[in-house]
Amino acid sequence: MLNKKEILCTTVTVFRNPLFGSTNNNKVFDNQKNNMMKTIKTKVLAVAFILGAFVNYANSNDLKSLLNAKKVKIEFNDAKKGHVLTIKDKDGTILHSENVIKEGKLVKIFDFSKLENGNYSLELNKDFEIIIKTLEVKNNKVLFNEGSKKVLFKPVIRNKKNILMVSQIAFDKKPIKVVLFFDDEIIYSETIKDEVILNRVYKLDKEVKGSYKIIIYNNNRSYIHDFKI
Repeated sequence: MLNKKEILCTTVTVFRNPLFGSTNNNKVFDNQKNNMMKTIKTKVLAVAFILGAFVNYANSNDLKSLLNAKKVKIEFNDAKKGHVLTIKDKDGTILHSENVIKEGKLVKIFDFSKLENGNYSLELNKDFEIIIKTLEVKNNKVLFNEGSKKVLFKPVIRNKKNILMVSQIAFDKKPIKVVLFFDDEIIYSETIKDEVILNRVYKLDKEVKGSYKIIIYNNNRSYIHDFKI
C-alpha cells in the first residue's frame, strides 16, 4: 500500500526556442540528448489525503437501491462552496450543472421520471478529485449501485519561475497525455502509460519569456494550467 508523502521525480526537460536566441537550428527545442536529466524530490501534500479517501471508497459495500424516479435523493459528503455538481448521460452530455453554495454534506432531490431509460452519472467536481456515482433509469425507477462509485484524482500542477511540476495519481493506469504550449504553439508532448503515479518536472529556459500553457488529458477529460515566465 502506498504511504509515502515524498515522490521521486526523475524527469527534467530543458526547452529552448530559436525565437529567443538559440544558436542551434530552427527547432522548438534542442536535441533530446542535450536535455538535462536529474533526480529530485518534491513533496505532494495532497497524496496522503487522497490515498486515504480512495481506500475508504474502495472498501465500500456493493449496495443496490431501487427508488421512485420522481423523487431521488442525492448525497455527497464534504462538499465545499465552489464545487460543481453535474448530471450526465451515457454519452457524457451534461443534462444539469450547478455550483455548491455551502460547505458540508450536499443533499439534493431530483426528478428523473422524464429521463429515458438508460445509464447516467452524477459527478461532484472537487478541489483535487472528481467523485462519480452511476445510476440506471428504467421504467420510472432508479437503480443505484453504490459499489460503482469511482474517484478520479485531478493532476496537481505547480510552477515556480521556470520550473514546472506535474503530479497525478491514476489507479486505473489509463494513459495520461501531457502537452506543453508556448504562445499557443506546441513545444512538447508525451503520453504516459501504465503508471499509477505520474511525476514530471520540466525545466524551461528562463530566458524565454512569455505565456505558457500545459494541458493534461486523462479519462476523456482535460485539465489546463496557464502560467508565464
